[in-house]
Amino acid sequence: MNPLTTSAFDLRDHLTPKADPALIAHDDAHFAAIAETLEATVAELSDRLDAARRAPAGAGQAALDRDQEVHRLSARLRALRRYGLDLCLGHMVPENDSQPLYVGRLGLTDSTGRRLLVDWRSPAAEPFFGATHGNPMGLASRRRYRWTRGRVTDYWDEVFTVDALDGRVALDDESAFVASLGASRSPRMRDVLSTIQADQDAIIRAGSRGALVVDGGPGTGKTVVALHRTAYLLYSDPRLGHRRGGVLFVGPHEPYLSYVSDVLPSLGEEGVQTCTLLDLVAEGATAAPETDPEVARLKASMDLARAIEPAVALYEEPPTRGMEVVTPWADVWLSPADWAEACTAGLGTPHNEARDDVWEALVAILVERHDLEGRVDDDGADVEPDATPAMVRRSLEQNRELRTAFDRTWPLLDAEDLVGDLWTVPAYLRRCAPALTVDEVRRLQRPEPTAWTVSDLPLLDAARLRLGDPEAERRRHRRDAELAAEREERAKVVEHLIASDDSDMHVMSMLRGEDLRGALDDDPGPVADPDLLAGPFAHVVVDEAQELTDAEWQMLLGRCPSRSLTIVGDRAQARHGFTESWQERLARVGLDRVALASLGINYRTPEEVMLEAEPVIRAALPDANVPTSIRESGVPVRHGSTADLASVVETWLAAHADGTACVIGDPTFEETSRVRSLSPVLSKGLEFDLVVLVDPEDFGHGIEGAVDRYVAMTRATQELVVLTSG
Repeated sequence: MNPLTTSAFDLRDHLTPKADPALIAHDDAHFAAIAETLEATVAELSDRLDAARRAPAGAGQAALDRDQEVHRLSARLRALRRYGLDLCLGHMVPENDSQPLYVGRLGLTDSTGRRLLVDWRSPAAEPFFGATHGNPMGLASRRRYRWTRGRVTDYWDEVFTVDALDGRVALDDESAFVASLGASRSPRMRDVLSTIQADQDAIIRAGSRGALVVDGGPGTGKTVVALHRTAYLLYSDPRLGHRRGGVLFVGPHEPYLSYVSDVLPSLGEEGVQTCTLLDLVAEGATAAPETDPEVARLKASMDLARAIEPAVALYEEPPTRGMEVVTPWADVWLSPADWAEACTAGLGTPHNEARDDVWEALVAILVERHDLEGRVDDDGADVEPDATPAMVRRSLEQNRELRTAFDRTWPLLDAEDLVGDLWTVPAYLRRCAPALTVDEVRRLQRPEPTAWTVSDLPLLDAARLRLGDPEAERRRHRRDAELAAEREERAKVVEHLIASDDSDMHVMSMLRGEDLRGALDDDPGPVADPDLLAGPFAHVVVDEAQELTDAEWQMLLGRCPSRSLTIVGDRAQARHGFTESWQERLARVGLDRVALASLGINYRTPEEVMLEAEPVIRAALPDANVPTSIRESGVPVRHGSTADLASVVETWLAAHADGTACVIGDPTFEETSRVRSLSPVLSKGLEFDLVVLVDPEDFGHGIEGAVDRYVAMTRATQELVVLTSG
């Protein structure tokens, strides 16, 4: 980037009054300083990154530290290169200071230590978003910029004190936020950081302890809040950093994740794991919908999710009969009580990962029973002078009868087999879920145990969490063998060095010292978990949370032991009904520290659309929390025939060079780069300039149908067209 030599402002003719040097000269000077510092900072970071990459990789913790430094520098460089001057969101002028304070996506300081930009997430930047005329938060004025291709194409000033009217401000009737509402949509969520409103900002900056529910109807900015809160918490709360678990962001479906995929990187956060619930389980990629509503209801309950624990416990029961274990040195009796004692070593550890612990406890009991130290003859001589605990252990490892009994007592289990058995062995299901009736047990049975449905996923997830990785034991043994071989090879090298040392002081003999010998062993470092979604996470953000079943909630809580969550949703948009309060629903699934924040202003959906959408949802849910729209588009809702679909879309495309449209309800409509074709469910969380509903009465009946129609209608930001057959 070259230092700024021309004005950063590119204001159109109708904005000529705003181009007055008295209004923008100070900004231009500040932008020049930002440009110069950005160039220097990018050059410095590039040099540091090159040096870090050239540095020896090392091993163990040193290698991990180097990789993290490369990652940190790379992320910072990407963030700075992603933006230029448009890192700056705007400025604010404190009431007792005439010097503006500039707010940016990232903080920026010049070589002298002068703060050119304060990070939007810092406490110093809070008034920029939170100040209102009722509570100016110590501001005299505030300016927000609109950037287009690196130039300021408009800006808006707000004045909070009478004295500020005499300052460098340009007042007009359109605030930056209201102006942004009328902008055309794109396939990715627009950058809205500079226009976050006070009610949204207060929620974004709320603390991370416990669960925070953000409840709001369509167009209230719930998703904006969820995404920006994620970035804010990572910046402000060191307990949530990537080294301490990081943040998991869960969205409702893949089109939603694609739509919002650019937001967190634009805020400087690239390490957040994003997914849908289906992504949390490998079988989610191919799982089919549950066709039987009653089966879906049963599998959604906490009762069936709790069946996993007794299902696993059946494979952790000690034998009721003892056995004799024969080694070259003794015949030892292993009683049921001994088995029970060994099995307690596996308590609190995932079943498969506990196998080593239980086996070690069992072997320890048998080695102790050999009483190697106390076995002497009448003359006090050791009966078995060559027997050692290690030799006894090796013998036990090779004892096929003992190994068979152990594998039968604590077998290696697979989650698919465990859950599949519940659906094919009625007696097993009855024992694990005794609350089920005979008819319910029969209904849950199916001929193909692994024909997975979406409703099976929470149980598969719970089974994997309870069982742990079936390969963990095998990997650990292989790793131990590799390390042992490495140590043996090092020992040979050390002995060779010592033997060939002809120095007077025999320096090499020091290598026999434990400290120096240990220094030769490279720390292998932590083994990376291949499943980045397995957790645990320090904080979980979930959008459209009103759709989660009790069983699905366990998938998230199992990954968030801190119970620190941001829960975003709208009870009125729950397809299967949501009659209780958020507090009641969450208490049932295990969350008792719940705070509630509400958003009641519809910033997105025009009043014309909401006038038609509100009766649709109130017919099914009279007490639905319908937000109040704050703007009109001037375009009434149109009704027509499905035969007009092609012409409606073509006419709109011809009249609008920018923006996106969506046809909802016609799976045969072919998508283009600017026109999506979605079901009502997959449109949730998205927004489009034009929405065309095709036969909305066919979306369904009852609450589900009403919610789908309401959701689909409120995706429109400018225009809604409803087409019906006949």
